[in-house]
Amino acid sequence: MKICIYGAGAVGGLMAAWLVRSGHDVCVVARGRHLEAIRAGGLRVKSRDGVETFELRAECDPAKLGPQDYVLVVVKAQSLTEVAAGIGPLLGKDTSIVTAMNGVPWWFFDRLGFHNGGERLESLDPGGRLSRAMPTERIVGCVIHLAASTPQPGLISHNMGRKLILGEPGGRNGARTGRIADALAGAGFEVVLSECIEKDFWVKLLGNVSFNPVSALTVSTADRLIEDREVKRYMVAIMREVLEIGRAVGVDANIDPEARIEMARVLGPFKTSMLQDLEAGKPLEVDGLLAGTLEVARKAGVHAPFTESLFGLIRARASATGQYR
Repeated sequence: MKICIYGAGAVGGLMAAWLVRSGHDVCVVARGRHLEAIRAGGLRVKSRDGVETFELRAECDPAKLGPQDYVLVVVKAQSLTEVAAGIGPLLGKDTSIVTAMNGVPWWFFDRLGFHNGGERLESLDPGGRLSRAMPTERIVGCVIHLAASTPQPGLISHNMGRKLILGEPGGRNGARTGRIADALAGAGFEVVLSECIEKDFWVKLLGNVSFNPVSALTVSTADRLIEDREVKRYMVAIMREVLEIGRAVGVDANIDPEARIEMARVLGPFKTSMLQDLEAGKPLEVDGLLAGTLEVARKAGVHAPFTESLFGLIRARASATGQYR
């Protein structure tokens, strides 16, 4: 299949490399020094087995790549407006779009029973620009459960995990989900099909909304947050609020916050993606994780004071260093 990875950072780069290895026609949309490094020496992936190099086409202008069978959008939420502006030339009549990212997806309400799917997340999709460029009927949601990083331009480090959860909004999984699931499984990922991808996004959100901003505020690895009794209690309170918000709109993550924290404990002293971005001077994924969650809370009439305070704190922290727009 012809597959374009829009955003060839840590996770997107790993997807691109493994799909190339399994024989697919893969290209990537990248930029800056990362793009230059891929063009000059290929995309390199470091794992416990060593470093492999993969040759693939890389462009900063999607119009040079043409229509694809699948476009995998693997970017942070703050980059989605740029994707919406550029993705058009990649879309043919039957092209599917896989959204692989953290936080609440802009299409979250579209197939839910809450208010008959009539709600829209203005904080994530201002003016409906994302929905028009990437309509829900093309979408396959993807929840990522793996860890990767980019220690230098052109190099991806695969650190742990290979699990991807796939599903179409509203659980209407059809051929578009089956084909990309088979491709990703054949590339070496552990693929799980979901009948409620909105729930799987919400389960991951519990950890992302708490661990990511708190780790950036405290410049601490996850193990240190867990071992601090007061910080852990604060994160548990946030998780309980997020659970309540999800249940109010018909998405029950059905997991105990203490159990969710234990899932992170086994990973040891890892740095969250937001802490990595903070240290690298990159924009922080504040709105995708927190603004969207709190907009869902307002629509559902759920009061979430702990989550609101965290949003204010991390927004102020990121604004102070020019890492939030």
